Amino acid sequence: MNGYSARWLRQGFPWVYPAEVVGAPPGAGVEVGLRAPDGASLGRGVADEGWIRVRRFREDDGPVADILAERVRCAWELRQDALPPETDAWRWVHAENDALPGVRVDVWGEHLVVSLDSPSLMVLLDPLLAALRAHHPATSVHVGWRPDPRETRAFPEPPGRVLGEPPGLVEVRERGVRFQVEPAARKDIGLFPDMRDNRAWLDPHWAGRDVLNLFAHTGAFSVFARRGGARRVVTVDLSRPALARARVNHALNGLPAEELLEEDVFKLLDRLRRQEQRFDRVIVDPPGHSHGDGGSWSGERETPRLVAAACRVTREGGWLLAASNLGSVSRKEFQGFLAEGARRAGCRLQVVHEGTQSPDFPAAVHFPEARYLKFVVAVVRSG
Repeated sequence: MNGYSARWLRQGFPWVYPAEVVGAPPGAGVEVGLRAPDGASLGRGVADEGWIRVRRFREDDGPVADILAERVRCAWELRQDALPPETDAWRWVHAENDALPGVRVDVWGEHLVVSLDSPSLMVLLDPLLAALRAHHPATSVHVGWRPDPRETRAFPEPPGRVLGEPPGLVEVRERGVRFQVEPAARKDIGLFPDMRDNRAWLDPHWAGRDVLNLFAHTGAFSVFARRGGARRVVTVDLSRPALARARVNHALNGLPAEELLEEDVFKLLDRLRRQEQRFDRVIVDPPGHSHGDGGSWSGERETPRLVAAACRVTREGGWLLAASNLGSVSRKEFQGFLAEGARRAGCRLQVVHEGTQSPDFPAAVHFPEARYLKFVVAVVRSG
């Protein structure tokens, strides 16, 4: 490694980029030792051929496979201390933040989903599965890819099911509330456990309120709002399958789901503004990128416009609940987006709560991309 990479590795950073490798690069999936320019050992990792050249798994010279069981055990014990009761949908291994770079493991009841950032990490699959099954007797294990947006390579078909029968649709619980998920789905399993603690914080604040849930996905916030005694809940998403799952999730919990709207969020917000409809809680939790009738939408580019439109349908003294899962957007930048949106709407925002991802999505302090989820509760005041 060159001197720049050596400095970062000594500070705990787990990646080596292609430009930092001195000499012939190793092949993908090869276990390699890392050396500083002075020959000092910097640990061992697994080589790749993409935008990351090596992911470091340990800081000494021992075999990578030998460390997996210990890392999995530590991750398991952390979750047993951190998870709330009656919850069986959670993240067991959170990649770099659990010292297993490029590896994520999610638990969906009796089923496990292993997501790898690159096919090069398949060399670790057998010892990883052995380590997982030592703690969790999974009915099925599904393996898929989770390529970074910066990845330019075309990956082969992912392995898919490697243990047990395909699970199909299964029921899981979050603090006793029931949701339907599809563990083997590649991109849309149906629930985001990283939002769990933010949903819990809101539990005492739904009763008697009118709620507008935008980019609602399968309606988790809507279900909790209904369960918490909300007077009216409008659930909005452009995906018909997501809204169908939202209806199922309400039914699983014996709750009504009267207003499920398959609409473009911006068009709906404009219509609600013109109709002078106002809400006490407006939830703005968009994906990083979305496509609607008006074209594509980018979270980094369009958040101020979305915030402005949402503020215009929020009652005086009501709450804007705004979230971003873009790791490329800092907390400071996100607050700037909120401030600009409020300025455009001619109102003021008072932040009363800030949240982040649930503790089964821990953040390693030496890994700058770790705290990706921003969640702000702000009171909307007239200008």
